[in-house]
Amino acid sequence: MDRAEIVHENFRARVAAGELPAGRAPAGPLGPELAVQAFRAGCLTRALDRQSRAMSRAGQGFYTIGSSGHEAMAAVALALRAGDMAFLHYRDAAFQIARAGQVPGQNPAWDMLLSFASSSDDPISGGRHKVLGSRALMIPPQTSTIASHLPKAVGAAYSVGAAKRHRPEHALMADDAVVMCSFGDASANHSTAQGAFNTAGWTAYQSVPLPLMFVCEDNGIGISTKTPKGWIEAGFRARPGLKYFKADGLDIYDTYRVASEAADYIRSRRKPAFLHLRTIRLYGHAGADLPTTYLSREEVEAEEAQDPLLHSVRLLHEAGVMAPAEALEIYDQTTARVARVAAEAVTRPRLKDAAGVMASIIPPRRENRPSNGPDRAAVFGPDLKQMAEPQPMSRLINWALTDLMASHPELVMMGEDVGRKGGVYGVTQKLQARFGPDRMIDTLLDEQSILGLAIGMAQNGFVPMPEIQFLAYLHNAEDQIRGEAATLPFFSNGQFTNPMVLRIAGLGYQKGFGGHFHNDNSLAVLRDIPGVVLAVPSNGADAAMMLRECVRLAREENRVVAFVEPIALYPMRDLHAEKDGLWMRTYPEPSRLIPLGQVGTSGSGDCAIVTFGNGVYLATQAQAELEAAGVALRIVDTRWLSPLPKEALTEAVAGCSHILVLDETRHSGGIAEALMAHFHETTDAKLSRLTAEDSFIATGPAYAATMPSKAGVVAAVLALTGAGTATPLPASSAGPLTGGDK
Repeated sequence: MDRAEIVHENFRARVAAGELPAGRAPAGPLGPELAVQAFRAGCLTRALDRQSRAMSRAGQGFYTIGSSGHEAMAAVALALRAGDMAFLHYRDAAFQIARAGQVPGQNPAWDMLLSFASSSDDPISGGRHKVLGSRALMIPPQTSTIASHLPKAVGAAYSVGAAKRHRPEHALMADDAVVMCSFGDASANHSTAQGAFNTAGWTAYQSVPLPLMFVCEDNGIGISTKTPKGWIEAGFRARPGLKYFKADGLDIYDTYRVASEAADYIRSRRKPAFLHLRTIRLYGHAGADLPTTYLSREEVEAEEAQDPLLHSVRLLHEAGVMAPAEALEIYDQTTARVARVAAEAVTRPRLKDAAGVMASIIPPRRENRPSNGPDRAAVFGPDLKQMAEPQPMSRLINWALTDLMASHPELVMMGEDVGRKGGVYGVTQKLQARFGPDRMIDTLLDEQSILGLAIGMAQNGFVPMPEIQFLAYLHNAEDQIRGEAATLPFFSNGQFTNPMVLRIAGLGYQKGFGGHFHNDNSLAVLRDIPGVVLAVPSNGADAAMMLRECVRLAREENRVVAFVEPIALYPMRDLHAEKDGLWMRTYPEPSRLIPLGQVGTSGSGDCAIVTFGNGVYLATQAQAELEAAGVALRIVDTRWLSPLPKEALTEAVAGCSHILVLDETRHSGGIAEALMAHFHETTDAKLSRLTAEDSFIATGPAYAATMPSKAGVVAAVLALTGAGTATPLPASSAGPLTGGDK
């Protein structure tokens, strides 16, 4: 027999014989009804774990990570309210089962068995993954393998106080709600988790409301690696801003008492707390994991002897709530019921094709109240008089943000230096004065926490606009977009969403700047995330109109959008000569936007340069010289890089016999690869590409040496078309920029 069957048979034999483990007497406020409810949740947890393994052996189930040993989480659930949002560790079936008992009409056994079977009838994920979660129970789904859900739990807790001050239309939580997130002792060591603990403490230290309960389920081991004894308590007992509570997860009475105390502290003080819950892990990590390969048999059997369900039988008996024989009857009845329900669950339909799997990548639309037009004169002040004059991109983005925030009170911005300073490049200047620190949030320096704040606030009705100061800073936090934000509608079948517009200052060509962080021309990290929209403007007017569309996509279509703003174009005024002012634009009227998928086209020549961002600037610089050489040029600004607007691009190059793809990202993994493939498949034009080198960007005079230049564009077009006498350049040729004030 495997360990699950050994634990099962030991439980039945020991309860029947009255051989129950010793422990302290039941004490605390857990009443008889709730105590029985907690025990029943534990029995169902145990039966589901065993059934999942039986289904897997029969080829009818696809998930065997169990919750046995963590049954005390049922008592934590009972200490909270059904409306308290919960971000659960994957061993928390008992929590979801107990919460289901707080909400009428729930059938957790059926729901979880459908999930084990990957049935499309699974009410949370629609058969896409085995996740705990329920819209009715306020449990957003996540996989939680590295505690990557903790930053968004911090954000959700912050949103409770923010919503109390400025309630968004689609808020989910009450003003006195508590947010709970749980995780294992091993994942508490992950940098993502440590960042969340630090952010919670940092926030609470400043007396900012943050009603958050961290629950560390300490079973002493992460797969096969033991947690040093005392490590969790040593690390959290005296953590600034974080109140420490400790409970024995083998004792549902103690767990309920301490969890209730922690919940009362959080709800009344609006401060975070850390509940350290001692648990054990039964059966090993998952079905294929044999704990006796890395633990001695004596260690495994010692853990099994402390089975929490055995302790619960003893506690209920000592409290006069239930005799052991009755407890055993409930256990056996639950086991039999789960087997019967499983036999039906495995017959339910499963996803069969790509369309079914992908149906929830794009979340459903939502209705919004009509936006009230602001008193723009009062909001903008003297800036209003300047709108008739051409301005650089940074100012036009600032005005677009002002109009958007004035029109949509649920919009909030957050990031390092976005508020009081107004951003490193001044793009968010005056916005904190106009809208206050509640909506222009200066954060600590931690990109995971910035994005987590945005994700969590989005789950409570806000539409966040987080800012990542430089594109290179995104890479240490990309999983918050890839593994959390983008997957939420996918794993919840569209029932939960976290819409946002992620603003990132990025790309190259900042004069003299380079190095690790201040210039980065890699967009691959964003382009391959399903469901994420990626936009890159090339001039200030487009930036304003595209930003409006990005906000519309978030507000109305629940989308996660990344808006990458080319840093080098922020201050750009001139095109060919100093003070010619040809790259500035006037501010477009507030109702104008550029729809998702609409490309920009200038000229109608036979040779098309298809590009984006700084590439549009370079192509426009080169246009006069190329036309003087006899090349009639058409410049196509892709604008939207994911999803790639393929139909619009095909239409934009219709009739062209030559196409140059001009790409400021790298030769390998860059945008050009997708554009070249698309045009190869859809046109007969002669193709070529000019990209950046496969290199990082240097600081100093060589800041543009690895990227396309005006001279490189001219030479590449002449080589492609055969016009003039240019010497052909390699596809990735680059050189210093010429002209303008770059």
